[in-house]
Amino acid sequence: MPLAGGSHVSADTSVSISASRISVIMLALSARSGQLAAQIGPRLQLSAGPFITGAALAMLTFSTSGSSYVLCVLPAVVVLGLGLAITVAPLTATAMSSAPAQHAGIASAINNDLARFGGLLVVPILPALAGITGPAYLHPDAVAAGFRTAVLISGGLCAAGGLLAAVTITNPRRDPRPAGTPAPGQCLHCGLDAPPLTTSVSQATGA
Repeated sequence: MPLAGGSHVSADTSVSISASRISVIMLALSARSGQLAAQIGPRLQLSAGPFITGAALAMLTFSTSGSSYVLCVLPAVVVLGLGLAITVAPLTATAMSSAPAQHAGIASAINNDLARFGGLLVVPILPALAGITGPAYLHPDAVAAGFRTAVLISGGLCAAGGLLAAVTITNPRRDPRPAGTPAPGQCLHCGLDAPPLTTSVSQATGA
């Protein structure tokens, strides 16, 4: 990546800079996404978020057709960050709240393990599906074509996940707030269900 003054940064540094933009977007919006999911339920975000993420991955096909980062890469990175910010907090909250409080640790472990397993599984499988194998790595045009195929496959899987969420996820029933009860204040952290910090034990008397 050329910089002012003729200096350059490595490809690894360029990737890190792009990834940092996604992290910044998620840090800025994930708390509000979790708060919205707590108010309206997770179904809308878990349906729309994967579609937005899939659209961002499809937009990455333009990254191989031009040399301008601002025009060919940055829009996809921004949309990808928005899609992840919409999805991640409600997804974690739904996974955590699906188990009783005493099993919250197990639910968190399963959620994290599945996320890591999915990442490890896609590393060997996706290049093979996209045709990036063996000698193809030695030819830039073949790698570029395989990359476009890979992001389209990934985008399609994200869209399928959004469709599955729309069909299978239902919002929890919300009890109406009693008249005169003040509305809850704004909370700028991810709305995750978790066991209580303290447990009160009532002692039986008599007998």
